[in-house]
Amino acid sequence: MVDSYVVELFVIGLLLLAVTLGSGWISRLPLSFALIYLFVGVILGPYGFNLIKLRQDDVFNAALLERITEFVVIVSVFSCGLKIINPFRRGVWDITSRLIGFLMPISIVGIALVSKFLLGMGWGEAILLGAILAPTDPVLASEVQLTDINDKDELRFGLTSEGGLNDALAFPFVYFGLFAIKDNNWNNWFKQWVAVDLIWAIASALVMGFVVGKAIVWIDQKVQNRLSADALMEDFVAISAILLTYSLTEFVNGYGFLAVFIAGLVVQDSYSNPERPITQLEFVERLERLLEIGTILLLGSILLWKPIVDYAYQSFIIVIFLFLIIRPVGAWISTIGKRPLDSHRRNFHPGTRWLFGWFGIRGVGSLYYLAYALGNGLKNEAGEQIAWITYTTVVVSVIIHGISTTPLMNWYERSISKEQKASAPETLSEVE
Repeated sequence: MVDSYVVELFVIGLLLLAVTLGSGWISRLPLSFALIYLFVGVILGPYGFNLIKLRQDDVFNAALLERITEFVVIVSVFSCGLKIINPFRRGVWDITSRLIGFLMPISIVGIALVSKFLLGMGWGEAILLGAILAPTDPVLASEVQLTDINDKDELRFGLTSEGGLNDALAFPFVYFGLFAIKDNNWNNWFKQWVAVDLIWAIASALVMGFVVGKAIVWIDQKVQNRLSADALMEDFVAISAILLTYSLTEFVNGYGFLAVFIAGLVVQDSYSNPERPITQLEFVERLERLLEIGTILLLGSILLWKPIVDYAYQSFIIVIFLFLIIRPVGAWISTIGKRPLDSHRRNFHPGTRWLFGWFGIRGVGSLYYLAYALGNGLKNEAGEQIAWITYTTVVVSVIIHGISTTPLMNWYERSISKEQKASAPETLSEVE
């Protein structure tokens, strides 16, 4: 009898070989790699070979899912930070502040209102579901993010920076929802939530991300000037930066996701040798792709037909409102009066504004917040309801965004981005 673990290794090895050798063809199709991983995950789950098991005796291992998705997210948000060249330029963060300051709250409130008045949830559960589904995913959105150090496209910049930040800044609202579920008298905990979970956790994360990122770069450069490290080991500095920043920030009750993103920005901006962060980015992106495979395989193996059907109507309502109304309308509102930095246009092209609305990809970040909530007070019928709405929404996002990303981005590059570059008075790099 062959050990199931050996079979798993065989299947994963075969999958890696297939997607690697076939990547040239796959990238030209209206098909994402995540969609392939999801399909294989279903085959490896309970409806196929039952090789991947996050359930034992009908008990779901939320703690394992939380730890896996947590690591995937911190690697991915660090990668987002590294992709942003010269991150402390004035003006370029205007689009990010709009997406975080307007679009994310609109998404949370919109989902909460739909959940409360159309699905009959309590306010705590409704706000929690809004916080779980509001963040866009930095892992699965790599096709719409910045592609290289010369990429100055503001749509890609906005989606990259949004993905790096909102996976961290949704955390206060996750706590808010969990507090409201446990105690519907907000007076008992609201002041503590504002002081600790909103102000302190964000402020400490900003400081820790900057300080730890600067310290690691300084130590790395000092040591390398005296005695160069083994070339094969140099890229592990990026992993140490991720782990040290995250853990030290969590020690002081800050948001580790936010600190790691800031550390990525600092690392990119602080090296005297500009090649160092580029090689780190290449290494982190490879690791990110590998982790993406494992996470989406797990998602596919989690899916069960009966609860998906039981909550299908509720999931359908959330999916329709989120992807076709809340996100697009919220993005349109958030970009009112926004003047592009690399074009003579007075406002964003309407196509760009709608693409901001469409590319609200949900994925690993939502799975992490769900797993965290399941381990911290979300349970019983409310837990099942929120869990299966979340799983279904992520699956739908993997499918519809996976199919639409390639043709839409090709259209954007041909019709909008090309026009903007032709009429650009200055590039983003020239903006002071």
